[in-house]
Amino acid sequence: MDLSALTIQQLRYVVAVDRHRSFREAARACHVSQPALSAQIKKVEDMLSFHLFDRSRQPVATTDRGLLAVEHARSVLEQIEHFAVLGESCEEVAGTYRLGILPTLASTILPRLLPRFVRAYPKVELEIAEEKTDVLVRRLRDGSLDGGVAITPLDVPGIHERVVCYEPLLAYLPPRHPLAVEKRIRQTALVDEHVWLLSEGHCFRAQALHLCGVDRRHAEPDTPSIAFDGGSFDTLMNLVDAGLGITIVPELLAASLGAARRAAQVRRFRDPEPKREISLLVAREYLRRGIADALFTTLTEGVPRELHPRARRPSNVVAPTAKR
Repeated sequence: MDLSALTIQQLRYVVAVDRHRSFREAARACHVSQPALSAQIKKVEDMLSFHLFDRSRQPVATTDRGLLAVEHARSVLEQIEHFAVLGESCEEVAGTYRLGILPTLASTILPRLLPRFVRAYPKVELEIAEEKTDVLVRRLRDGSLDGGVAITPLDVPGIHERVVCYEPLLAYLPPRHPLAVEKRIRQTALVDEHVWLLSEGHCFRAQALHLCGVDRRHAEPDTPSIAFDGGSFDTLMNLVDAGLGITIVPELLAASLGAARRAAQVRRFRDPEPKREISLLVAREYLRRGIADALFTTLTEGVPRELHPRARRPSNVVAPTAKR
C-alpha cells in the first residue's frame, strides 16, 4: 500500500466528516467546497482500498474499518499539533485558540472575558463556539476545541478542570410573590411551586431539579397546565414576569438586572447557599498553555472576588449531573 500521496489536509477532512456526520457540514467547517472535500475523501478510500463512510445513510455513518482509520487520523493530527507547538514562542501569547462555552454561561461570562482579553492579548485569535456539555467534552477529546468553559465537576478522564469561580444560584420570583417578603428563602419552599426549567440537555436543568426536590415531568395539580422547556433564561424570566411560576437564575445573570428588579424579584437561598462551579477545561495541558493560562487569569479577574475559589471545593456545590 502506497500512502506517499496522503496529505495532512486529507486527514483533517476525514476527521471532519466523522465529527459532523455530513459531507456538507464538514466542507463548511473546513472552508472548502463539498465536491473538493468529497474528492479528497475518495482518494483516501482508494489508497486504503475500503470505504470510510456509508454515504447511503443520513446522517452519514462511519464504517467499522473507517472508525479505526479516523482514530489513527486523529492521532497523527495530534502529533503534528505537538510538533507545531515547538515553534511557538514561550514568551509571547499569540495564535489561534478554539474555545467552547456552554450556552447558559455565554451571556454572562463572555462580556466579562472578551473586552479584557482582547486588550491584554491582541495577538490571540479566539474562535468561540457555544456547545452543550456532552458536545464540548467530545470536541475537547477529539482535538477540535483547545479549551472550554463549563459547569463542573465532570470528572471525565483526560479532561483537566481549573476552577474559575463558585456562582450562587438564586430564585427569580414574579412581582409581589409571597416569598418576596423574605430576605432569604428555604430550598424546600420550591417544592410546591411551578418552576420553569431549561430544556433537556442543559446541565443547569439538572441543578434546578435538584433544588426543587421534585421530578418536574409530573406537574402538580395546582400548577399551570402548560408544558414548556425553555432554551434561554430570558424566556423563562419573561414567563415569571407574567405571573406564571418561578425560575432559578445564576448570580452573574441576576447582577445584570436593574436594581429595582433585583430587589423585588430576586431572592437568595438560606445557607448552605447552593452554588455552581465554573471551570476552564482542557484536554491537553501542554498545548497552547500560554493562552490557556491567560484565559484562566482573565476569567478569574472578570468575576467578583467573593466568587473566587478557596482552598477546597464547598460542600454546597450542585453538580451538573445532579439528580433528585
